[in-house]
Amino acid sequence: MTTTDTGARASTPTPSVADLLASSGPRPPRPTSTSAALSFGWRALLKIKHVPEQLFDVTMFPIMFTLMFTFLFGGALAGSTGAYIQFLLPGILVQTVVMITMYTGMTLNRDIEKGVFDRFRSLPIWRPAPLVGALLGDVVRYTLASTIVLLLGLVLGFRPAGGLPGVVIAVALLLAFSFCVSWVWTMFALMMRSETAVMSVSMLVLFPLTFASNIFVDPATMPGWLQAFVEVNPVSHLVTTLRSVCDGAVDTTALMWTGIWSVGLLAVFGPITMRLYNRK
Repeated sequence: MTTTDTGARASTPTPSVADLLASSGPRPPRPTSTSAALSFGWRALLKIKHVPEQLFDVTMFPIMFTLMFTFLFGGALAGSTGAYIQFLLPGILVQTVVMITMYTGMTLNRDIEKGVFDRFRSLPIWRPAPLVGALLGDVVRYTLASTIVLLLGLVLGFRPAGGLPGVVIAVALLLAFSFCVSWVWTMFALMMRSETAVMSVSMLVLFPLTFASNIFVDPATMPGWLQAFVEVNPVSHLVTTLRSVCDGAVDTTALMWTGIWSVGLLAVFGPITMRLYNRK
């Protein structure tokens, strides 16, 4: 390099940050709450793309649960697997999807421990966007699990009297309820110190709700004290709603209670989760 070149370069002023910002053109508009939430939902789906093992719980578990309970209990409870699948499938659909909602909290806790959400909160975006986006991404997983259960049920002999419209409405109700339930696990994710703790508490809550319900048997065969719990169990209301919708005759009482539970869970745990998130 010559002396002339060195002197010319030394005399060139270094542009300031203000000059760089001015030359970069107008500032892009701030993202809306919807676009921000959808962006984080897409991020959740990209994580599945890079780590496909995350789909194990929404592919293998539905198949395992459906086959296991159909062939274990079908002959004893209904006389044949074909008769039992008509009763069981809406219930096993609810159990499968509701059980995998706990992975929402586990994934969120993992991101928090890695410091990812600290960076998200520093961005000029709608504050709940990272949480809502993660939940929206999980709705895709719930849809995949529901599709697998329904296809397997059709192979085993499930024939809904309500036809395709009844099945679509039933899945939509299940996804809406699962989205509201997921806010419970996001709260646990912000409260617990580890992913393992979130899983343990979630299982402690989910097992009584799913097994002490009307998923597998008619509550009339249960002792009175257990019937009292099953009748107020939100999972039982959801299962009754899905069975009636699939049969083409909607149980309005069960549907009303399912809506009340869904709105109540979202109204209670949504604000609590956001308060914890803002203080985390």
